[in-house]
Amino acid sequence: MVGAQAEGVALLRVLICDDHTLVRAGLRRLLESFADIEVVAEASNADEAVLRTRESLPHIVLLDLSMPGRSGFDALAELRATCPESAVVIMSMHDDALHVREALARGAMGFVVKEAAPAELEIALRAAAAGRTYLSPHVQAPQLQALRNGARGEGNVDALPRRQREILDAIGAGRTTKQIAGDLGISVKTVETHRARIMEALGCRNAGELLRIAMRLHDRP
Repeated sequence: MVGAQAEGVALLRVLICDDHTLVRAGLRRLLESFADIEVVAEASNADEAVLRTRESLPHIVLLDLSMPGRSGFDALAELRATCPESAVVIMSMHDDALHVREALARGAMGFVVKEAAPAELEIALRAAAAGRTYLSPHVQAPQLQALRNGARGEGNVDALPRRQREILDAIGAGRTTKQIAGDLGISVKTVETHRARIMEALGCRNAGELLRIAMRLHDRP
């Protein structure tokens, strides 16, 4: 990672990405109150986050998930592909296991809820800078429960609602989201919502795991 020096002390360079101006201002004041942390740039959306990261080369990108236009997930995927030296810590109002797993699957080094104490945010940033993953205690319990559910894997399928079992079978048959929506007479957004709930119920960490389970179930006699 590219470092900075101030009076002989190495600074931890941070970029803040949040679509709310007041939130960014509050975070800047908070982060710069921590020893040896410098906010080098701000961004208000996913595209700007990628651009500013390329320009400023921060050690850490502190990234919100819910933004207008492309989501923080989109920014995270692009940042990991184009700026791999900058670690990403997610700070979000979402605290469910699905959001946490998706963030980790896309390469985030930390996940902090917006209700967290300031000290927790500092711990997350320093952990990410050291190459360690940090999760807010508030999201650890549901995340661990989801992993336990994932250990049961396909055994959870029978507990899914009928519509979700239909969608899972269609995924296993190779149908696209648009095709499934047309087959079932529902919207693409509804299919995507069901898909997200299926992933959470089955403990799937990413779309690949969901597809493997769906294909195995579809091929069963």
